[in-house]
Amino acid sequence: MLESLSVPKRRVAAQFVLPGGASRNVAVFLAEAAPGHTGGERLSDLLNNSGSLFIPAVDADTEAMTFVHCENLALARVAAELEPNVVDQFTIPTEHEVEVTMMDGQKLRGLITYVLPEAHSRLTDYLNNSAPAFFPVLEGERVALVNKRHVAYVETLRR
Repeated sequence: MLESLSVPKRRVAAQFVLPGGASRNVAVFLAEAAPGHTGGERLSDLLNNSGSLFIPAVDADTEAMTFVHCENLALARVAAELEPNVVDQFTIPTEHEVEVTMMDGQKLRGLITYVLPEAHSRLTDYLNNSAPAFFPVLEGERVALVNKRHVAYVETLRR
């Protein structure tokens, strides 16, 4: 009876990076379905869920269960295919190649992509008003979900 009430989950590899640069390879467990979009739950869904202060993860090396305090993560990385940027095929997204400098000096480079009305489509509009607490930065084959609370500044780069 209890098994019929459980939610099917899939194991997903991720890297959690703390302020100061210490990182940990973990596995998180995501639901097969998610409210608000088609497909399975994403790590961004879990991190941006205001009701989840701690999320369970399994250490990739020791298999020990860990409960990670989301607000204290500087960023989390997953394979890009696990965080699809769902953009309407008829809408051209705004893209910015950026370098993000964290408060502790860590830096990452990548692409920020979003769709906003033209009158409110500046990068500052996105970062201040539309970006979730953990906003995505595409780093080639990976997506960094960057915690806004740990960002010192975002610099646009020339393409």
